[in-house]
Amino acid sequence: MHDARAHDPGHRIPTQLHRFLAAGACAVAILAAGCASRPTPPPSPSTPAVRSSPLSDEQSNSIAIHALGLVGTPYRYGGNTPDGGFDCSGLIGYVYRESVGQSTPRTVARMASFGQGVPTSEMRTGDLVIFGAGTPTHAGIYVGANRFVHAPSTGGEVRLDRLDGIYWSRQPVQVRRPG
Repeated sequence: MHDARAHDPGHRIPTQLHRFLAAGACAVAILAAGCASRPTPPPSPSTPAVRSSPLSDEQSNSIAIHALGLVGTPYRYGGNTPDGGFDCSGLIGYVYRESVGQSTPRTVARMASFGQGVPTSEMRTGDLVIFGAGTPTHAGIYVGANRFVHAPSTGGEVRLDRLDGIYWSRQPVQVRRPG
């Protein structure tokens, strides 16, 4: 598995996160290569319904802030809580559920058809970034300033990365906007 941190000598997350928040940028994205997740369970009566109206700017910013607050949480395959750790789709599901009460698909493959596609030139905080050609392999939450939060791989932790970084800029990406 490729570790994008090897290509980012300034990956000091606490300092970057502090500067990022101090600058007033609030956004979230979801993407990361090599993310695995369990199959989506059937919906239960307690599963919140997916919204049919677009998220407000306030909701999108809430998603971004929540995602940024989880930077440093350990990666765990199938994980979907801060205490148990996160895989990429578990992180996204947790952030959306806790921030705006919206459920998201449990697998990256299903996220690729969730919401509506958005050109990368029109990305906004709270959008999902989904990586991989054909069947997507990773996802994250766009948080603005060309950055996204994601749970990258086994042995890693939730982190903030740049879409224009050496590794991520070479990955096929699509942007989805949950509604």
